[in-house]
Amino acid sequence: MEPTNSYERLLKANKEWATEQLNKDPEFFSRLSHIQTPEFLWIGCSDSRVPADKITGTQPGEIFVHRNIANIVANTDVNIHSVLEYAVDFLKVKHIIVCGHYGCGGIRAAIEKNSLGIINNWLRGVKDLYQNHKEEIEKESSIEEKTNKLVELNVKEQVLNLAKTSVIQKAWKHDQRPHLHGWVYGLHNGIIKPVCEMEPGTKLDDIYEFNDL
Repeated sequence: MEPTNSYERLLKANKEWATEQLNKDPEFFSRLSHIQTPEFLWIGCSDSRVPADKITGTQPGEIFVHRNIANIVANTDVNIHSVLEYAVDFLKVKHIIVCGHYGCGGIRAAIEKNSLGIINNWLRGVKDLYQNHKEEIEKESSIEEKTNKLVELNVKEQVLNLAKTSVIQKAWKHDQRPHLHGWVYGLHNGIIKPVCEMEPGTKLDDIYEFNDL
């Protein structure tokens, strides 16, 4: 019997996918169930059009993923800092990628003045970023271009926020990892554009550097 509800189609597709994986590789799930050793932590937007594995061609077990609206690394967000600590200290990831995307609804919402409830608080940092770069952003002629400029600036800011954490600075000092990357994905063409990177040990302003890590 064919599924009639959307969620039932998901369950049917899951069974088909699992069967296909076993047919191609009978040990696939056995390997995955014992250990995960991803090389990458992906911090991306929650947008359903930007799945980390699909756009990078990676398989289960290769990328540890955290997603939130507008791919923000907020210093008050226990969720993302728990993910960060686990990925760096226990999974020993070598690279962390902050990936935004052009046309991001969260970034556009930060530019506009419509009240969206609790998300107003979440996007406050993006509004501050807009204010700090207002002259540069206002040079763009359309709301789409302004949004995309702020998308790039936001990715750079979140990479910097990662570098300011004690988790990253400790790993840089003792293990010379991870390498931080800022990327932006194009919904219109499917291509990822690198916009910034920070190698282990990159010098920060003294006020952000911790002693005795």
